[in-house]
Formats: sequence, C-alpha cells, structure tokens
Amino acid sequence: MKLEYDPDRDLLYFDFSEDHPKVDRTVTISMGVHADFDRDGRLLGIEVLEASALIGKKIEFALPELVVSKPAV
Repeated sequence: MKLEYDPDRDLLYFDFSEDHPKVDRTVTISMGVHADFDRDGRLLGIEVLEASALIGKKIEFALPELVVSKPAV
C-alpha cells in the first residue's frame, strides 16, 4: 500500500495497487470519500477530499458489497 498526500488539493490517496491498472469506476463511499475499482472489481485505491479537516478524527465507512463474476475458462 502506498499513501499519497497532495497539499495543494488537500487530497489523501490510499493506493492498494502495485501495477497501477486503469480505474474503471469510482464509487462515492461517503461525502468526500471515493473508492476506485478496476474492471474486475478490485479495489485500487481510496481518495479522501479535504483530508486536513479529517486529520485527528476517526474515519469510518463501509465499502459496498460487490459481486464479481469470473470469466469462463
């Protein structure tokens, strides 16, 4: 996992991918918190907007349950 902070945009990003695949869709988890997924439904990262307002506060959210179908072999 890689943690990135952009002070100019006050954006915090938790990067869970190693090979940086293309983001297929972004889901809003809660106000100012977004999760990025690839086309196979794997979580790539979580973005927190206005991160400095959340520093020192407890941040809780649940990711939506996803159903990922595997390609036929």
